[in-house]
Amino acid sequence: MTSFASITLEVPDPTAADAFYKAFGLEAFVNVRASDAPTTGFRGFALSLVVSQPGNVDAFIAAALDAGATTLKPATKSFWGYGGVVRAPDGTICKIATSKKKDTGPAALHLDQVALLLGVADVKASKRFYADRGLAVGKSFGGKYVEFDTPSSAVTLALYPRRALAKDTGVSEEGTGSHRIVFGGDAGPFTDLDGFVWETASA
Repeated sequence: MTSFASITLEVPDPTAADAFYKAFGLEAFVNVRASDAPTTGFRGFALSLVVSQPGNVDAFIAAALDAGATTLKPATKSFWGYGGVVRAPDGTICKIATSKKKDTGPAALHLDQVALLLGVADVKASKRFYADRGLAVGKSFGGKYVEFDTPSSAVTLALYPRRALAKDTGVSEEGTGSHRIVFGGDAGPFTDLDGFVWETASA
């Protein structure tokens, strides 16, 4: 089975990005490296942070804003739970959410799950593309959502329709240029149907 091992964000200022993700509590989940590759608008992905209660959502959003993030969607209640969306200083979109509507303990910067949501043109086609390269499908809901079984990574990899992901995170779906994100795995270097780049993961 092919593994998904790592995420590398390409950023203009790695030192500043390292400081942000450390303050935000994501340093164990993402790597950064320097890049000035041209990019505009929506870069086609988002990091989804799942936590256990609303107080934790607020704690993560406060930490992100204190470290220089901006608000895309303020934290609010909805029929599915509670959550909000911020944009990191390097442009990466982060969604923080919980299915719970009430706190059961003190607020804490504790993550239950981190998922990388790839906004793709055709979920079914991208699912076949990745399955053909050895990634095992964990969950699949037709053309709406696919989640891969990624036990070797601290991050879950999932596919989402690009338009739906943009709407969910509060941005326009328009975007051009580099995604400014690179994935590490053991399937060898390749580029997927939507231009996301994979490299051979370092040992």
